[in-house]
Amino acid sequence: MLYDWHAVVKSAARLELSRRILYDASRDSGLKCGSFRPGRNSNVAQGKIELAGVFPPIATPFAADGSLDRVHLHSNLGRWSATGLAGFVVMGSNGEFVYLSEREKVELLEAAREGIPRGKLFIAGTGCEATEATVELTRRAAEIGADAALIITPHFYRSRMDSRALVAYYRRIADASRIPVLLYNMPANTGIDMAVETVAALAVHPNIVGLKDSSGNLVKLGEIIRAVPASFQVLAGSASFLYAALALGAVGGIVALANVAPEACVAIYESFRAGDLEAARLTQLRLLPANAAVTSRYGVPGLKSAMDEVGYYGGPPRPPLLPLANKEREVVQAILGEAGLMGGHGPASVRGGPG
Repeated sequence: MLYDWHAVVKSAARLELSRRILYDASRDSGLKCGSFRPGRNSNVAQGKIELAGVFPPIATPFAADGSLDRVHLHSNLGRWSATGLAGFVVMGSNGEFVYLSEREKVELLEAAREGIPRGKLFIAGTGCEATEATVELTRRAAEIGADAALIITPHFYRSRMDSRALVAYYRRIADASRIPVLLYNMPANTGIDMAVETVAALAVHPNIVGLKDSSGNLVKLGEIIRAVPASFQVLAGSASFLYAALALGAVGGIVALANVAPEACVAIYESFRAGDLEAARLTQLRLLPANAAVTSRYGVPGLKSAMDEVGYYGGPPRPPLLPLANKEREVVQAILGEAGLMGGHGPASVRGGPG
């Protein structure tokens, strides 16, 4: 049997818009209360948090001597905040958090809190390998003023990270946390792909409010959305499938490409929510090569190079990651140009100062 998949997506989108209306009604009636302390953000109040929209997992800017570059961090945050982004994820996978010392993690969270304006969500990546280390870093993030914590699966002993271990890990953290917790499924980096049943078991915890899923498995993503309460918020973990995830019921995305092309990523979300599915679809297709360039193809060095090209500050990655070679940078430039993302910017616009 042949399927008209574009018609399927349109039908799914209509169903999702209806589901969101019901969700908004339940939210406004006071459903979904957690045990966390409200943060500074206006979207976090009375035990609620709104995750709808697009969030960049921001690149961590380093100076030439390898130290955290607070000036360029604040410059980037200021420019991003003028777009339609819903907020920022600090110390996500694209933030090179595994290369930061404990002191640097706290310093970065404090600097980000200074630069993120009221009205934009501040989500802190606080996942560590040990449970109590994660509890402590999440506690520190809450004290600094983060609105929520994004917690990746522990994975060094991945053969023992079965559903029982993961449920115990996340419940312990959520019980201790004063801010809401988001699950983070990133099998490409961790080797662990959280089962639908594991997510569903955790989704009923009052302080576990959502999931970032970077697996790219859309069938499984749909199964998760089908299995969890309507108030549990699922976010796409890549711009490569943002449109499809929205059609399945995701509320938004935490996507690396939003570091480079925030307006274009937001356009997919806003077009979808407005019911302009063709515009969302065409933007999604246009961004696919650029998204691959800053994620699977060239990773964090590619992301930072692309940021430099479009006028943000990417700067050097932290060793052992190396900057792109000249030929690789040229490929990234060409891909960005074909996607219409250059906009007259170039690397010279950031290398002389924050701009």
